[in-house]
Amino acid sequence: MASTLASKKTYSLAVIVPEPLSEEAYWNKPLIGVRKAFNEIQQYGVEITVFVFKQTDASFFKTKAKELLQNRYDGVVLAPFFSRESKDFARKLEALEIPFVFIDSNLKGTSKISYIGQNSFQSGTLAAKLLDFSVPGEATIMIIHFAKEMDNQNHLVQREMGFYNYFEKMKKPSNKKIITVEINDPSNEAYFAQIDEALQKAGNVKGIFVTNSMVYKVAEYLKAKKLHAIRLIGHDLIPNNVAFMEKDVVDFLICQRPEEQGYQSVMTLFQHIILKKEVSSENYTSIDIITKENLDFYQEFNSNNYGTN
Repeated sequence: MASTLASKKTYSLAVIVPEPLSEEAYWNKPLIGVRKAFNEIQQYGVEITVFVFKQTDASFFKTKAKELLQNRYDGVVLAPFFSRESKDFARKLEALEIPFVFIDSNLKGTSKISYIGQNSFQSGTLAAKLLDFSVPGEATIMIIHFAKEMDNQNHLVQREMGFYNYFEKMKKPSNKKIITVEINDPSNEAYFAQIDEALQKAGNVKGIFVTNSMVYKVAEYLKAKKLHAIRLIGHDLIPNNVAFMEKDVVDFLICQRPEEQGYQSVMTLFQHIILKKEVSSENYTSIDIITKENLDFYQEFNSNNYGTN
């Protein structure tokens, strides 16, 4: 570290993540961790540039990735939100010998130096187990995706696979029927009608699993329709989700410490590029179960607990 300070060399890092949908949305959280890491290491000549892309437009990601490649960065933090486009971008980084770290979602078959985030498959398995325990008897359980191009959303696909795998691996036949519903445009109130149609078609729905942080959208529907008996599980401790948990509409939130992901991703690049240290290729963050009962005691980002990995 002393020699790094003495050299006065500048290291340029880039972070490319989805654009937060609002000030309190999920994707603001990793950036909190990025800023914290930057504050700790900027004295070593580290500069960080953040690129954001629209969550609904894979072509916008390609535009931002091309813009990033116009400058020669020493390392990149990448949220591979769109699988196909992210794999193509990763190959270009590999060709330029630019080290990169994945956060939030992992893509196999690349030469990433590390992945930092939740095990999405295990997260889906956990959601299945929670609903299996909390929904008695014969019932239909619905998986809801709020996303466009579902086959291109790696982390959501992994969560769904983990969910189905739980019931497929049971030692005795399950009395639960599982169905999947995809909603492409949650910003349009027409999604109420889509859920209506899915519930009527499926029949006997007693539990719903939302694969991303938009569980509050389903909570709005259940509250409006007064469907209090349906168990609801989703992801991430954002204000909208917390509000419905406090009203007993959301039963469980599965959280993945996104601030820690942002922090550890930058610190991993710092260790690899500047300190020349070996880093772990897989750094899984915890899979936390939040309920109304432990909500007040849960602190997702405690700056005193994070050091380098």
